[in-house]
Amino acid sequence: MNRSGLDDSIGFRLGITYRKLSHLFNQRLKSYELTPEQWAVLVRAAETDGSMQKDIAERAGKDRPTTTRIIDALEAKGFIVKRAGDHDRRSFLVFATEKGKRTVKEVEPLESRTMDEAMEGISPSDRTLLFELLEQINVNADKLSQ
Repeated sequence: MNRSGLDDSIGFRLGITYRKLSHLFNQRLKSYELTPEQWAVLVRAAETDGSMQKDIAERAGKDRPTTTRIIDALEAKGFIVKRAGDHDRRSFLVFATEKGKRTVKEVEPLESRTMDEAMEGISPSDRTLLFELLEQINVNADKLSQ
């Protein structure tokens, strides 16, 4: 089989891996009526009740318009509620509902198990190295985006 530069592209490889993991996790989340993207925002919202949407977006690794759309979907499903901020009526504070908090507790082990299964055969030290390398790539990409 012929290899091309694309085969050695970190972006291409990360994209393939992301899509496969996202599809797998999406299948496992179906009964919770969540997508992986909604899951990430719900977890970040539940971590710190009363967070501003922009903070959740940053911590979930999503842009603000996408986060706003996801928050609206999560609110419609009863996982979170939005309340107007005290100082700026244009910004909202986001709170996880009891349903949202319960779902996070139920799904966290599922997500953990899914990722452990996907990383089967990778030693703990290699997992640590992988996370360090991915973080450095993220830092570099952020610098280049500014």
